[in-house]
Amino acid sequence: MTMEMKDSGSVVLTAYHPHSPARIPGMEQSFVQDVPPSHSPGSRKSFSRCRRINRMLSNESVPPAFSRSNSQASMDSTSMEDFWCEVESIKESREDGSEEAMLLEFKPADEGELEAEWLQDVGLSTLISGAEEEDGQALLSTLTRTQAAAVQKRYNTYTQTLRKKNKHTVRDVRDIFGTSDSSPTFETVPVSPVSSNGIQLPGQKPVWKSVSSKSCLDCGTDKGSPSVTEELSYDVSFSESITVLPKPQEWPKNQRFKKEDSALPKFIVRKSRFGLTEVGDLSPEDMKKIRYLSLIELTAFYDALGVELKRNRMERVRGRENGLFGVPLTVLLENDQKKVPGIKVPLIFQKLLLKLEETGLETEGILRVPGSASRVKNLHQELEAKFYEDTFDWDQVRNNDAAGLLKMFIRELPSPLFTVEYLPAFITLVEKISKIKLQLQALHLLIMLMPEANRDTAKAFLQFLKKVVANEGKNKMNLWNVSMIVAPNLFIYKGKRANQQEMQAAATTAHIVRLLIRYQDILWTVPSFLISQVRKMNEAAMNNSKRQLMFDKGVRKLLRRKTMERERPERPEGAVTFPPYLQSDIPEGVIRVYAPLHSKVSMAIQLNSQTKAKDILARFHCENSRGSSQNVRGQIQSLHEIGGNIGQHCLDPDAFMLDVYHANPQAEWVIKPKAS
Repeated sequence: MTMEMKDSGSVVLTAYHPHSPARIPGMEQSFVQDVPPSHSPGSRKSFSRCRRINRMLSNESVPPAFSRSNSQASMDSTSMEDFWCEVESIKESREDGSEEAMLLEFKPADEGELEAEWLQDVGLSTLISGAEEEDGQALLSTLTRTQAAAVQKRYNTYTQTLRKKNKHTVRDVRDIFGTSDSSPTFETVPVSPVSSNGIQLPGQKPVWKSVSSKSCLDCGTDKGSPSVTEELSYDVSFSESITVLPKPQEWPKNQRFKKEDSALPKFIVRKSRFGLTEVGDLSPEDMKKIRYLSLIELTAFYDALGVELKRNRMERVRGRENGLFGVPLTVLLENDQKKVPGIKVPLIFQKLLLKLEETGLETEGILRVPGSASRVKNLHQELEAKFYEDTFDWDQVRNNDAAGLLKMFIRELPSPLFTVEYLPAFITLVEKISKIKLQLQALHLLIMLMPEANRDTAKAFLQFLKKVVANEGKNKMNLWNVSMIVAPNLFIYKGKRANQQEMQAAATTAHIVRLLIRYQDILWTVPSFLISQVRKMNEAAMNNSKRQLMFDKGVRKLLRRKTMERERPERPEGAVTFPPYLQSDIPEGVIRVYAPLHSKVSMAIQLNSQTKAKDILARFHCENSRGSSQNVRGQIQSLHEIGGNIGQHCLDPDAFMLDVYHANPQAEWVIKPKAS
């Protein structure tokens, strides 16, 4: 039994009904041939399209009979039906009025506009305006060879377009990069380390720091994992690490995915001596720079692979300004933070996740089996009226209905959780990049690009999905099942121009969700080469400020001499003020650590090559175990690096402090609770 569905963009979808009979070998072929002649051409096309999708989703040319207790291939076939049944459920919820139809408008790009937007998005709007701003100069000074080539390529295209339009005079690329040719070509070179000034130096041999074999982040399958474990390195930029470019004919035209969980490789990230840094460990100012660098690096990465990085251009969509569903994440968080300061994930989303984690993780078919449409609609309306008044009765909510509300919340976001702009890039990383490791690196950079509200909400959602998969033995939902159900909620977005290929990319989007769930611990870790570049950006900005400060002093001295003023000039605004301990004579390798919430608030500590952040925390805990309040003892304290060439950095307990100290000798060291 099939159902045809048409969305607002006149895209015809063919979904399999969940109660259709089990398919038998050869059913797909005979199914299309038996279509009555009275069917319209559009119907024939939809059947043909469904047939192609079925072949893409199945490992076998002829699908086996369905049985949940059969082989993994049988579960794959069922998961394919799950995807289209989920699409059907979404369509029905929109038709019955339980979801508002909000269309995303896409505007065509004029010549040169995409490059101009790209330059603005990476923090290089100064190249467009022609202004000599310090931030843009600092960013350019930290770029690797491949990153600089990516910027240069986009700037060349932009300037050539402007010259054709004869709009105004633009800066020559040679003035920015100091090259003799405005359109140089770059060849892929072997991996080289990052030098002290942040530029990749070809010809140098890589230098690897030895770390304990136990100090690593392990992401892989818990059961049935491949015996070979692959190690990921964050020391060198991903684009610089590409040494062999696959030939165009080597790209598979139609990727076939192995649905078994064990088909995914097991990766570990070896900790450097600086430890690992999660997204929430850096200040918002530094994360903004991480986002700039991530877009440049992603572009350079795609360039190195010979893949075009496509982006959507969307008109701004205004959602509701109050309520729960259909409200932009930033607006929802702004409203919620008035009630709970510092909250990073919307309260309603947290409550739905909590409800499902408490009672629904072991429910068979959770997420797949839909709740009652009428109940979900009534609960939706009741939540809108009672949630913020704390009068909503959560005990009345059944698990499948809660799952329906959770998926509805994600679908009704005015802009998709993974952002409209980069949805084509998510699709491309699977369709054009064949190796899982390279897919993971591209996905990693896309996560770094996400707005903070989207990234934090996505992280909470993926953590929940990981718990669902962990309870597969009771809920019968394995990784591929969950991915197939979640994919249409995340990647089939509402729009007048919804692309048919995106609608059909069931296996592609499900594979992306599978990578997100399996490797989420890796994806929310900030690559160390990006942090190194942020440090160099901050150092360059500080050096520029010091030069400006020295210039200002020279001007004042000249004016004072001319006007015979004898009073001491005022301290210039914006000058750096160092804490007292930095102004005193402290021996090399000694740091003063502050713990304002403890009874003993300060301590000088001599560092050696083996001192770790957790050793300092343990020493403070021992010294203050009796004097500190019960509230402080109950909190999880972390050592923070503040100032110098970083805004704020919550250190990994395994970070070797002497290495961090040498990287940022002007930092303050403060023990305080880690931001949640």
